[in-house]
Amino acid sequence: MKIGGTSQETDRRPGYLDGQVLVAMPTIRDERFARSVIYICAHSDEGAMGIVVNQPAQNIKFRDLLVQLDVVPSANLIQIPPRADTVRVLKGGPVETGRGFVLHSADFFIENSTLPIDDGICLTATLDILKAIANGQGPESAVLALGYAGWAPGQLESEIHANGWLNCEADPDLIFGRDADSKYSLALQKIGIDPAKLSSESGRA
Repeated sequence: MKIGGTSQETDRRPGYLDGQVLVAMPTIRDERFARSVIYICAHSDEGAMGIVVNQPAQNIKFRDLLVQLDVVPSANLIQIPPRADTVRVLKGGPVETGRGFVLHSADFFIENSTLPIDDGICLTATLDILKAIANGQGPESAVLALGYAGWAPGQLESEIHANGWLNCEADPDLIFGRDADSKYSLALQKIGIDPAKLSSESGRA
């Protein structure tokens, strides 16, 4: 599965969840994914890849990463446009945690690097988008995820059948909203589940 490659897979069939949001049910015991909300960027018979959108990376600021990655000299941080400071840094998942993945609105596109997903949301995993944001030329909305969540062929389907995940349509608040703590409840409400009544009875998810 190529991420940030030259083209998007075109052999998707009904049942694949590209552009959908996964919501963890109480049967998910892995602390890395408990109460997680994951935006699925790619899903095919080769597996799946997604970004956890409700787990902020603690004590990591976007402007600090720009310096660490040599995108902007520290002396030039004062010149960063205000919009760059609105970019949240997330723990995107346990795979390749040293690599950054930017989920962003479709008003920004880099040929051969940006992967259009769905509903006006794209994924770019190159330094070029960070440079564009630092220069005030980036997308209107963006989050930077460190790492991603990945599933082997058939693994996600098996977890869904075991009542591990429910899915719902994505929307800008779920992807780009600044209140990460509210995203889990918001996603459950989109599915029609009252968060206060959600129990750990796995067979009823």
